[in-house]
Amino acid sequence: MRGDKPKAPGAGEGLRIGVALGGGSARGLTHIPYIEAMDELGLTPSVIAGTSIGALIGAGWANGMKGAEIREHAYEVLGTLRVIAGRLWARHVRGLGSLLQNGLPTQLDANAVVDAFLPDGFPPQFSDLRVPLYVVATDFQSWHPAVFSSGLVRPAIAGSIAIPSLFKPVYFDNHLLVDGGVVNPLPLDQADIGTDFLIGIDVNGDPSHGLTKVNHNAVDLWFGSAQIMMHSLTAHMMAAYPPDVYVRPHVANFGALEFWRVREIVDHADREKDRFKRMVSEKIEAHIQNKVPVSGSE
Repeated sequence: MRGDKPKAPGAGEGLRIGVALGGGSARGLTHIPYIEAMDELGLTPSVIAGTSIGALIGAGWANGMKGAEIREHAYEVLGTLRVIAGRLWARHVRGLGSLLQNGLPTQLDANAVVDAFLPDGFPPQFSDLRVPLYVVATDFQSWHPAVFSSGLVRPAIAGSIAIPSLFKPVYFDNHLLVDGGVVNPLPLDQADIGTDFLIGIDVNGDPSHGLTKVNHNAVDLWFGSAQIMMHSLTAHMMAAYPPDVYVRPHVANFGALEFWRVREIVDHADREKDRFKRMVSEKIEAHIQNKVPVSGSE
């Protein structure tokens, strides 16, 4: 499923940077300030790999959108419940109100949701994107990852975001797809393809908000259990593909489906931008220095 296609040049003195954007539902909106930080540093990734919302946001980035443009688009399409509902109703997506009020409703159509929230005029093919993009989904029938980097973009993203029970599985390219976070919530392995410097942005969250809570509802328990699973999978992935820079923003105060809180979520992550920029700059400098041969050595 991986296509052999030319890689976009990376910034940072010829350094080829791979960025893994993890899954985390609404909490994944915290990816946006980190993308802005890389823009402000003048860094362009050579490879972007995304799972779930990381695939959706990563697709915009791979298509040449700056972080600030992604932010404005997110504010426009997610700013209120009314706006979200209007976009979904326009794509004949039903059941959102029941979902937000009562838990899991009739399953949603992931393809229609992707159509509702990608920018107008988004290109149909991976080959049309400016930066190589790897989209990670899960093949429900084989229990293996399904990674897409060629062919049609939208159904690949739809499969990647198709949270089990919340969305209908997506049948695409001879796969029955569900959310990529089931097998690979932070796709460092894909972002590491042909790159020199690896950044992982893990938006799965941490248990801090729920340590003393005991009255969890059914949706809390479902998503919380998924978070525990994804945390374990990410730990194994990081052991196999250690990132040069790893960040995990504190997002426990935001519900997994609270997309209408987009401004609060993004503002919350803004506090980490300067620290992230310093970390990336220092790590890149150290990486470059380690690659410079010592005078007189062979």
